[in-house]
Amino acid sequence: MTSAKYKRILLKLSGEALAGPSGYNIDPAVLEKYSQEIKQVTELGVQVAVVIGGGNIFRGVSGERSGIDRVQGDYMGMLATVINAMAIQSSLEKHGLYTRVMSAIKMEQVCEPYVRRRAVRHLEKGRVVIFGAGTGSPYFTTDTTASLRAIEIEADVVLKGTKVDGVYSADPVKDPTATRYSEISFSDVYEKKLSVMDLTAFTLCQENNLPIIVFNMNQPGSLLRVVQGDSSAGTLIK
Repeated sequence: MTSAKYKRILLKLSGEALAGPSGYNIDPAVLEKYSQEIKQVTELGVQVAVVIGGGNIFRGVSGERSGIDRVQGDYMGMLATVINAMAIQSSLEKHGLYTRVMSAIKMEQVCEPYVRRRAVRHLEKGRVVIFGAGTGSPYFTTDTTASLRAIEIEADVVLKGTKVDGVYSADPVKDPTATRYSEISFSDVYEKKLSVMDLTAFTLCQENNLPIIVFNMNQPGSLLRVVQGDSSAGTLIK
């Protein structure tokens, strides 16, 4: 397949994934790999928006366990996502892509403030838009940010890049008999209590009929396969 199934996608990446084997900071090799994957998709004419977590630098929940006020910790986590967004921006631009980082918290010296219409316009012009600083409010995860932004920009699908190639009946690491779903409904995910996204993010997608695909971002070529509609590359939730 050489054509794309989706015109506009929202790619959700975890901050921890950027850390690579070290588990913290930003691994240049991971940045390079992700940039190559995203470039392949843009070459098909797909409009790409990205939401990145900040767990490789700081997580609000972890900070709370260390004695940091939860709200303060969440804002610290939002700033961490902006650092990661800027890193992805730099890497993508080295590959010749035009990009914009848009932040839910105003910091005009380093990136644009998030404005929905402006974000859509950037996408229409072929720029990769990277959303940073979460929703701009504490107590919301970057999964929720991904769902919210995808709905706002009218994305065709949310692609959640993880370390596994889809949604399984059980944890495939702990249970070797776990089976992978190629497609599953929102209601079945609820009933089977499968872990996909936090409940707020998941419900937003369900109520707005926005499909989710869970796939392995670390497998070379998997993002391209998902965008081209290869059902074996991940699990479709709709």
